Amino acid sequence: MDTEPEWKITMAALKQTLLSLSVSLSYFCIGLVRGYSAPAVPSMNEINPGLLPSKNIASWVSSIPPFGALFGSLVAFPLMHKIGRKYTVMLTSPVWVAAWILIATAEDWRVLLIARMLSGFGAGLTLPSAQIYVSECSDPKIRGVIGSLPALSMSAGILVIYVLGKYVVWRTLAWVCCGVAVFLFIAVISFPQSPVWLKTKKRYEKAHNSAKWLHLQGFTFDPRAQEIQKAVNNGTTVEKKEKPFSKDALYRREVLLPLAIGLALLSIQQLSGIDAVIFFTVEIFRSAGSSLDGHLATIIVGAVQVLSNFAALFVVDRAGRKPLLITSGVIMSIAMASMGAAFHLNSIGNTNFGYLPVASLIVFMVGFSIGFGCIPFLLMGELFPTAQRSLLSSLAGSFNLLVMFIVIKTYHPLEDIITTSGTFWMYSILCAVGVVFVITVVPETKGRDLESIHKLFEKSSPKSDSVEAGSKQGHDNPAMSSEDEIVPYGEFRKVDTKL
Repeated sequence: MDTEPEWKITMAALKQTLLSLSVSLSYFCIGLVRGYSAPAVPSMNEINPGLLPSKNIASWVSSIPPFGALFGSLVAFPLMHKIGRKYTVMLTSPVWVAAWILIATAEDWRVLLIARMLSGFGAGLTLPSAQIYVSECSDPKIRGVIGSLPALSMSAGILVIYVLGKYVVWRTLAWVCCGVAVFLFIAVISFPQSPVWLKTKKRYEKAHNSAKWLHLQGFTFDPRAQEIQKAVNNGTTVEKKEKPFSKDALYRREVLLPLAIGLALLSIQQLSGIDAVIFFTVEIFRSAGSSLDGHLATIIVGAVQVLSNFAALFVVDRAGRKPLLITSGVIMSIAMASMGAAFHLNSIGNTNFGYLPVASLIVFMVGFSIGFGCIPFLLMGELFPTAQRSLLSSLAGSFNLLVMFIVIKTYHPLEDIITTSGTFWMYSILCAVGVVFVITVVPETKGRDLESIHKLFEKSSPKSDSVEAGSKQGHDNPAMSSEDEIVPYGEFRKVDTKL
């Protein structure tokens, strides 16, 4: 009798991990988009010197994907709501295929610009939808590990594009990326829809089958409970259900507070300077006077990020979200301060610290990867209420991409205004501010189910522990009904039918 539960737990972990790995291919594709310009632009200038007629055009081709992703993330909301998380992720595959084909066959910089923006649009579609899909299909005990796989896949995509770019010309590189996008569609198509999304669409039988296939712990569904509760509701006065995206539903404390925390964490993630480092790694090393080859340094930094993200998988559910965010912010702040010192020493003619830039960026990547690289996205699936999760995640993803675009485009102007050392010291200060924010505001969600997490943001009142307050909870969230309350990530709790 003891072997059956063990088999179920094993199958649950196996199926949920396979789903996460398959869906995380979309984040791998985001990594390919983000890292493509670093090796491709030099290759274009060498093989097709007239393709990018100026540095300004080359800069726009490199940095335009986040701008396209901003719109993609906004479009993700209605798609996630209407067709579900799974099909929104799958839709990114043909978008990327079209973008990479345009890039691979481009003979004019305008085509490249449009194609790069289209590739960014695909990244914006999948950024919120993939993370939510994975989170809603994971048990609370392993959702930290499962939910961190997308961030690991993104860093792996960046590293792969860096390595391939050293040996493959830009057109061939685009065709390889196109092949990965095709494989994404094939990998995801066989998995079930999110049980949480199916529940909100009142597709109860499919929700039951989906959760059963995934072996989500605690899943029970009693159709009789619906009929009993419906009869009770017909005989009693109940509050009118509000639409999940109405003004009254959105302007509630339990919606606005998680959104504010999510936006702040995503801002800190970008204002740490991470994408300035990723997009301009070779340039940074050369201007810092590092004795290490710029391309080799790029690969080293990318490899460190992958290894650090992999290591984070083993601690995210043990150490908790909040301690990792604090540790991450402290490490990043120190590393950025060290990077600023390296540039300052080089500006005054002291070249005795040739390895300080690479050491600083390696430490920065370690710090970023164990906390701010993955946990803000993980918290999007934990903090945002179920009924509004698609909208809030779409808004948060768009905001994140907007800040990313601003950070990338302001890096060079900031260098001119406050010097390169000053720019990195500014990033250091912003990381320190992020640490203070995490300590004072961000709640710990380790080991908590969604219901208890959402209660953290509800306004406390004397009635909160009463039976009456408990009976109203299903009406506070339009996507939940009192007869089959949503519990962690797609599970359904059987209600007490003794009235």
